[in-house]
Amino acid sequence: MSEKNRDGSNRSARERLQQQREREKAREKQRRVLIVSAAVVGVLALAAVVGVIAANSGGKDSSDKAGPVVEPSGSVGGAKPAIPQGKPDAPSTLTIWEDFRCPACAQFETYFRDTVHELEAAGAVKADYHLVTIIDGNLGGSGSLRAANAAACAQDAGKFTAYHDVLYTNQPQETDDAFASNDKLIELAAKVPGLDTPAFRSCVEDGTHDSWVKKSNDAFRAGEFSGTPTVLLNGEPVFPSKGNEQISPENLKKWVAEANKGKKAGTASPAAGSPAGR
Repeated sequence: MSEKNRDGSNRSARERLQQQREREKAREKQRRVLIVSAAVVGVLALAAVVGVIAANSGGKDSSDKAGPVVEPSGSVGGAKPAIPQGKPDAPSTLTIWEDFRCPACAQFETYFRDTVHELEAAGAVKADYHLVTIIDGNLGGSGSLRAANAAACAQDAGKFTAYHDVLYTNQPQETDDAFASNDKLIELAAKVPGLDTPAFRSCVEDGTHDSWVKKSNDAFRAGEFSGTPTVLLNGEPVFPSKGNEQISPENLKKWVAEANKGKKAGTASPAAGSPAGR
């Protein structure tokens, strides 16, 4: 074989090897995308199961006890109570119905927490958090209620976002009603600088916002949602998908940008406990 032919053969071999490597990289990238998509779909499946159980559950949870409705500082929503975070004049609203004992909610927070906080801080969206107690009703116990009340107490202190994130980061197994312990909730408050105060402890131990949480849970049941988390962008469902597109941090940012096209970002002072106050 001539030197020229050998050089041509070597180049061809190198090119084939390079092409093979590129195909392998493409397959690996596709595999990672499928794994992430499967995880999101898994969250949906679990959320759907929770929703079906909630819809058919005849049991009552501990949030059924009567008492005056004491709204957390800065709460909104009227018949659909919510804790708003972010700049009040943001052009879009992300509505999130969550249960602190719900594993699917914790997975949603793991995947999208940073993205939501980034969008809030940029004035692109404000987030309305609706707290519910369906796991208490399904599995018994009071951890959903106790944690939601404690989160509302954190809102009174202007530290809802930080404490909300701590609760999900430290969420027990669904069947472990660890959040039913006020002592546990106060212990976790120590992870948020400045939250563990006599006022916060009293609010947690007295169940100050229990009836407010019950009102939010009643609104969730009346809304006939399919499960938790339920996530809406300007009233349109975006979890686990919007139209034919699966939710992802990138897609959520894209959908918000599309919704906000031609609109100014919010600049008003954030609500108590919003990202700017963390």
